[in-house]
Amino acid sequence: MHIKSIVLEGFKSYAQRTEVNDFDPLFNAITGLNGSGKSNILDSICFVLGISNLSQVRASNLQDLVYKNGQAGITKAAVSITFDNLDKKQSPLGFEAHDEITITRQVVIGGRNKYLINGVNANNTRVQDLFCSVGLNVNNPHFLIMQVCSIPIPHSCCLSGYENFAEHFGVIFVKFPSSNLEALI
Repeated sequence: MHIKSIVLEGFKSYAQRTEVNDFDPLFNAITGLNGSGKSNILDSICFVLGISNLSQVRASNLQDLVYKNGQAGITKAAVSITFDNLDKKQSPLGFEAHDEITITRQVVIGGRNKYLINGVNANNTRVQDLFCSVGLNVNNPHFLIMQVCSIPIPHSCCLSGYENFAEHFGVIFVKFPSSNLEALI
């Protein structure tokens, strides 16, 4: 299961409907100029995943997530993430029959908060269970490296920076001797 598209509407700096497509199944990076909304894309992912600590999306309350706190006539923030679910071996429990899964979260000025899974109302627990069934702990999002994230690296004379990074995030960096690199090219 991987992200196919994200649709933002009224969320933080995205007043108008904005769709982000063409995600790679393995690795993605959001890049752009200062102030272009990169961090808000990551915040929108955390928002849909149901992260309970609003400081992780740089907000003090749900109303902060609505474009200009509703003062520009926009009273609702909505984010939808569509996941590719073609690999049935990695499907969330109960969703094996679906080729795509769309999860939407909406918040309205005044505090109403709503989740939808494939257009059907769902509660936060149901959304969290869906992600837990594929091994995502949404309240410990090490799968997202946020812009302002600081990485606690243990002091060690034995590990390089890459090895510390790999150990902390559970990724592996493969080292090739320079003679092997020429053979690969």
